[in-house]
Amino acid sequence: MSENVNRQVVLRSRPSGIPEAENFEIVQKPIPRIKAGMILVRNIYLSVEPAMRGWVGAAANYAEPVPIGGVMRSFATGRVEQSAHPDFRPGDIVTGMFGWQDYTLVDAESIQRKVDPSLPISTSLGVLGLNGLTAYFALLDVGQPRTDNTVAVSSAAGAVGSCVGQIAKIKGCRTVGITSSEEKVNLCLNEFGFDAAISYRRDDFSAVLGDYFKQGVDIYFDNTAGAISDAVLSHIAVGARIVVCGTASVASWDPPPLGPRVERNILVKRARMQGFLIFDYAHRYSEAWPVLSDWVRSGLLRYREEITQGIETAPSAIASLYRSENMGKRLIRIAAED
Repeated sequence: MSENVNRQVVLRSRPSGIPEAENFEIVQKPIPRIKAGMILVRNIYLSVEPAMRGWVGAAANYAEPVPIGGVMRSFATGRVEQSAHPDFRPGDIVTGMFGWQDYTLVDAESIQRKVDPSLPISTSLGVLGLNGLTAYFALLDVGQPRTDNTVAVSSAAGAVGSCVGQIAKIKGCRTVGITSSEEKVNLCLNEFGFDAAISYRRDDFSAVLGDYFKQGVDIYFDNTAGAISDAVLSHIAVGARIVVCGTASVASWDPPPLGPRVERNILVKRARMQGFLIFDYAHRYSEAWPVLSDWVRSGLLRYREEITQGIETAPSAIASLYRSENMGKRLIRIAAED
């Protein structure tokens, strides 16, 4: 690759459901020129998030969709190459919404933070990034865990779910992970310390779920929606808190799928169901980073990363995520760290 080229992954067509490789294309543009007050970042790691499906969809969402021909929206971590801003110097490692591209020209407000190089910089996009922050605030602020609560987590081996389970354990809870395969069940039990775990692909999943929740579910951290959540919600305890964080099991919301009516169960159990978006907590990120970092250093919070090499792997990355092919936080490395 020429050093004078900025490769960009752009949205070629609007997907009708889960974005596939054919919805994207890689184009080459000139590297942006530095301007007064701006910072040029050479991206090293690109993040892959389940939320990206919503970012490129035509249906109403919490953010404007990526335009056709626009660079795919993405968090990224990179090195400052050039700076015309006094707060940033070449060599600083920074993270922000830089997009799927080699180079990004940004203003200081677009940089989320400088990354602490004492921990692997890749963690800035996972356990110490959007995923860890989501687990921290959604569980602690919305879920409000108490000692001996039973916490059920769907997509429990994923980048968010694995953090939720471990933070719940730190807070003295009993944790049950729901995931897609026996391999990931073992990951939940042996690496992330869940007290129990079950695959939703078991033929008897709904029938045996009650064996895992004999005292009811006090907190359900919902990353999936759909039939998985329908099954869990039938086991909630009085006063349960349901955190709706993702809808990964539903391929399309147009038209919206119909399922069991939960209102009577919510009423009888005096439960609370609340949606969560991490961007509502942007003003509080600085509260969580030191705590999460300390937990990582002490070994209380473990993480897995699955890193593909090269920007060429980006177009198919979202679909792969939704097929549950990853065994950790999905990242794409497009440059050397040093």
